[in-house]
Order: sequence, then structure tokens, then C-alpha cells
Amino acid sequence: MNPDADAVKRVPAAELQVFIERACAKVGIPAADAGVIAELMTRADVNGSDGHGIFRLPQYIRRIQGGAVNVRPAIRIANEAPAMAVVDGDNGMGHLVMRFAAETAIRKAKSAGVAWVGVRRSNHAGPAALYAGMPLAHDMIGLYLAVGNANHLPAWGGLDMLLSTNPISVAIPALEEHSIVLDMATTVAAYGKVKTKAQRGETMPEGWMMDRQGLPLTDPKRADEGFLLPIGGYKGYGLALVFGILAGTLNAAAMGRDVVDFNKDDTTPTNTGHAILAIDLAAFGEVEGFKRRIDTLIRDLRASRRMPAVAAIHIPGEGSQRARAERSRLGVPIAPALAAALDTLAAELGIQALRS
Repeated sequence: MNPDADAVKRVPAAELQVFIERACAKVGIPAADAGVIAELMTRADVNGSDGHGIFRLPQYIRRIQGGAVNVRPAIRIANEAPAMAVVDGDNGMGHLVMRFAAETAIRKAKSAGVAWVGVRRSNHAGPAALYAGMPLAHDMIGLYLAVGNANHLPAWGGLDMLLSTNPISVAIPALEEHSIVLDMATTVAAYGKVKTKAQRGETMPEGWMMDRQGLPLTDPKRADEGFLLPIGGYKGYGLALVFGILAGTLNAAAMGRDVVDFNKDDTTPTNTGHAILAIDLAAFGEVEGFKRRIDTLIRDLRASRRMPAVAAIHIPGEGSQRARAERSRLGVPIAPALAAALDTLAAELGIQALRS
């Protein structure tokens, strides 16, 4: 239980967005870019990705002030073919780089049917689902991969931190049902969840982390004493490795020992790698027919027989849908420690603090 649960305040999403935009503009990000970053970060919070929204703002600002991030990047296509591209982010904010990459993939998929876009020289961009979901509005399937911005995972059976959480997200449109949106790290928990647990004074469930003696680690403030556990044991390790190669090594982005821990380093560019795939449904046949088949599959899954203790069968993305409905109505929950950090940031930047 969180001892400060009763002190959590709710802030309307619109106010969060204005606060983020003002903070970004204050450190030199052009107004239009600050607006894009603020919108995407706020969307992360509204969708329930607490470790990737405004929680990250003080860290982003520190890195910008430390010279680790380029506030006026010339984002460009470095290499391309009809169905692929490599984007050079010029060390810009990851949200800007990945929006450019997603738009590039969508544009190319409209003519080629499918498009893969790799990214180098980027930065942390928030939750994977933000970008996998962008092709949905164009009747496309989206798939996103990334190299995490700190290594918290060793090779299976090892101790050296050479891999990150390396997430994957896949977004698949439906017709009448909500889209299927898978968003997951290749570790049992993303490291952002560890950081939010620490900030809130909560403990971690057993199975998230292990210390270097192989014992469960549940105190998030002792996270440096251990490492995250991969999903599915050695299979998760394999996924983290392969996703990192596709999002990082293939694009000449950081991977393995080259990954910079942006949680501890405010001055070094990270050369973060991402990849996004867009698949145009129209290239495979009739779009509405595909969506109806997805509707049928979703309904069959929900209606399938359940084990005695299971109340419902859930579809990937439903948690975000519930969070979006609840937070759009009541506001985004801001825990006391985060509120204090944001108040400090507002004072340092000379901008108006958040109101509950």
C-alpha cells in the first residue's frame, strides 16, 4: 500500500500539457516542438503510462540543461528505399524523432504496402504504444521496437548489465471493438515502474528484480544492487537481444556496452535506437473484412471458458482504455513526491506550478 495514497491529487490533462509545454519552451525548445512533446507526454499519462509521462519531465529538463539533448535538431532521412528508411534524429527529443519516423513509415506504407523505418541518434521517447498506435488512424498495423535508455538486464545466467528492457508494441485495428494494443518490455517490469515505485515509497512484487546472489529484490531504492528479470526466463533474454539488434545495432544506434544510462548521466548523448513498422491493411485485401475478423477474434477470446478464479478474459490495450476513460474524466493522478518534484522544477524554471 502507498502511505500517501490519500494525498494523491488529480490534475486535468490540459493543465499537464500546458505545464510540460512551458517547461520545454523555457529550456530553449521551439514552441511548435514543445507543443508536440507536451501532447505526447500528456497522452502517455492519460493512457496510464505513469513511468513515461510527466514523471520524466524533471529528468528530461536536466539532460537538456546538461547539454545532452539538442533542442533544435535537424531530423532527416539518412538512407532510404521504397519500403524502408533510416532516420537520423540529430540528438533531438525522442518524441519529435519518433513522430517523424512514424509519419515516414505511414507515408511509405501507403505506396509500398509495408514500410520499416529505423532510427539512430534519438533519445527516450516515452511509451512504445504511442508510436505503434499512430498507423491505426490510417488503417494500418503498427509495430514499434526500441533499445531502452539504461541497461538493467544481463545475459541469461550472467551478471554484467549488457541489455535493456527493449520494449515492443503492436497495434492492430478493429471495426467495432477497441484496437488491440500490446505494449510490453522484455523484462517482467519496465524500469520506469521501478522508479515510480521508489518515488511513491512502495515495494516491488517478487519476480520483478533479483540481487546478485539470486535472491528476490523488492525494495526499489536498492535497484542498483540487482537487475530486472526477463519475461519467460531465457526466452525473454533472447527477445531483448534480438529487439535491441533490430532497433539499435541495425541503425548504428547504441546497443550493449554503448548504451548510456540516462537515469544517471545528464551530459552524454544516448544515441537511442528505435524501429517502427507500418503495414497497410489495404495491401492485403479488403480493410473492413480484416477489421471484422479482428472483432470476431476479440469476442471469441472474451467469451471463452475461464478458469474458476478468473473473472474476465482481457485483451491487450484494455487497461489503457480504462485509464483513458477514468483520467479524462477525473484528471491524472499525481503522487505527492512527484508533485513536489514538479513544484521544484517550476520554481527553478520560473513557470507557474501545477494546480490540483
